[in-house]
Amino acid sequence: MSRIRDLLGRAKGAATALEKQRLRALARHDAEEAAERERAARLHPAQARDRAPEPARAVPWGMRVAAEVAWRFLVLAAAVWVLMRVIGSVRLVALAFVAGLLITALLQPTVARLHRRGLSQGLATLVTALCGFFALGLIGWFVVWQVLDNLGSLSERLQEGIAELKRWLLNSPFHVTEQQINDVSERLSDAIGTSAGEITSTGLQGVTVLIEVITGMLLAMFVTLFLLYDGRRVWEWTLRLLPLAVRPRVAGAGTPAWRTLTAYIRGTLIVALIDAVFIGAGIYLLGVPLAVPIAVVIFLASFVPLIGAIASGALAVIVALVTQGVFTALMTLLVVLLVQQIEGHILQPFILGRAVRIHPLAVALSVATGGLVAGIGGAVVAVPLVAVANTVITHLRAHGGEDEGPTPGPAAEPGAPPDPEPGLTPRATPAGPAAPAGLTQPGHPAAGGEPADRAEAPERRPDDME
Repeated sequence: MSRIRDLLGRAKGAATALEKQRLRALARHDAEEAAERERAARLHPAQARDRAPEPARAVPWGMRVAAEVAWRFLVLAAAVWVLMRVIGSVRLVALAFVAGLLITALLQPTVARLHRRGLSQGLATLVTALCGFFALGLIGWFVVWQVLDNLGSLSERLQEGIAELKRWLLNSPFHVTEQQINDVSERLSDAIGTSAGEITSTGLQGVTVLIEVITGMLLAMFVTLFLLYDGRRVWEWTLRLLPLAVRPRVAGAGTPAWRTLTAYIRGTLIVALIDAVFIGAGIYLLGVPLAVPIAVVIFLASFVPLIGAIASGALAVIVALVTQGVFTALMTLLVVLLVQQIEGHILQPFILGRAVRIHPLAVALSVATGGLVAGIGGAVVAVPLVAVANTVITHLRAHGGEDEGPTPGPAAEPGAPPDPEPGLTPRATPAGPAAPAGLTQPGHPAAGGEPADRAEAPERRPDDME
């Protein structure tokens, strides 16, 4: 025992001697540098006195901050530009995926409800998807049937409506002459005759667009099926692609983002259905032809905020003007404005509530940007994406100080199971060996009598993503 104590004393003395030598070497080095600077100042006093300051210190503080903000903004703008170029090159796939995500947000609560009633996940997904796709196909067939059934009478009413509109213009206070009306008709005929080749090429392009639309619909159905059946595993796989430190925050923002998306889809669907039913019933009572197809167009256009309501209402008024005359068109306009005012001031705040809070200016800009980038599909998906992004940013700012990363704790014992990855569903683990004094194992009481964590509880997998 005395020999061990002697060895420890010698080792401590050697370490102390080495530390003293290191300190003496550092002091000698500092003294040599100071002497070198003094010698240079004596040899070249003017240069030492007139030496320019460092460039970073010569730039004002505000200018440096502005420059750093500017180059970071340029990097972000370049990243967004590259992302938009990539999305533009695969626009069909991106729109199909987003459409499948929106349909999943609409149908997923039904899958969860059927699963809770005893059906398996696969059977619940199959039943919900078949019923949803069958309903969409039935609506499409009904619209086509109504259009074909009213096409013959519509052409006759169209000719009568044009003649009546011509008579109204001649007798109106606008002082329109018959020669001016004939000139306009001749110009329209000449324009249609000279652009026959363009119409043919447009028809060929229409076939290509039709093929793309069918392909996108099939891809959206495929995405919907997989998200309904295995959406949670897809979300967990997405989380594993992120850095370990940000997974808890992203996982925490996922739940409110999904709630916002679901609330938006449900609310928009209910509002669109109410608009279509009431405006369709109004124009049907006014005797406007194609009331049912126009109501379906109003329902679909309601998914494009602001612009969709204006376009569908204008279509109803034009059809009423051409087929039934000015008075019916004015009454149709009154019905459209009344329903849309009730929708904007009562239905949307009541149904959507505070789940989707976006300023009208942001809605207009997002719809315009989505339409410029990806056409009608981009205009449809722009607002829900902005709503989800707003929810995610708000959640991350509100919880900025929380879940910054795993806090360091006591070292794991040999043979103990590893901790679950942050942001993923914790799984039950078998109990490890007894912890040494002063440490607590997961699931065992701590000093205050409360369990250190609840990892020993059986895994509970949520049935839905709400």
